[in-house]
Amino acid sequence: MKLNDIRDNAGARKGRVRVGRGIGSGVGKTGGRGQKGQKSRSGVSIKGFEGGQMPLHMRLPKRGFNNIFAKDYAEVNLGAIQKLIDAKTLDASALIDHAALKAAGVARGGKDGVRILGKGELTAKLSFKVAGVSAGAKAAIEKAGGSVDVIEVMPAAEKAAAKHRTVQKARAADKEAKKAAAKA
Repeated sequence: MKLNDIRDNAGARKGRVRVGRGIGSGVGKTGGRGQKGQKSRSGVSIKGFEGGQMPLHMRLPKRGFNNIFAKDYAEVNLGAIQKLIDAKTLDASALIDHAALKAAGVARGGKDGVRILGKGELTAKLSFKVAGVSAGAKAAIEKAGGSVDVIEVMPAAEKAAAKHRTVQKARAADKEAKKAAAKA
């Protein structure tokens, strides 16, 4: 036996049915679609249609909502921070902020900053500069001799809107400068 003689067992790989290729194929003429009507044509999307009856997805009640003003914080527990300090991944003498926690790999996401939660024990004296802190976490940090500075973080949507406004102002200023140059 040679490598070029190796084949699959007969019938192991079945080819796809090529519809609409003549009457001898068994699926010729209408190609298995029956005759006439919307479903015999291409580009049909009536999967949820129930003949005019109110469809199931509209009969069921709506549940919950998405709060468009919700803040997206990366939540980090005190226990996780203490583990990082014990493992020498996080410097206890330096200021701990969103960038430091992100570099250490505990603050995932959090477009609006990081929020410290009180789960776990904290023994190290640390100074934090974060967007939010729970009451229990603040008490635990201060008990260990640390300090917390809560900063006001601009929401991502407001940040984008402010950037858009500055770009618009810059474009308007460029336009005015071009008009003044054209007149002169």
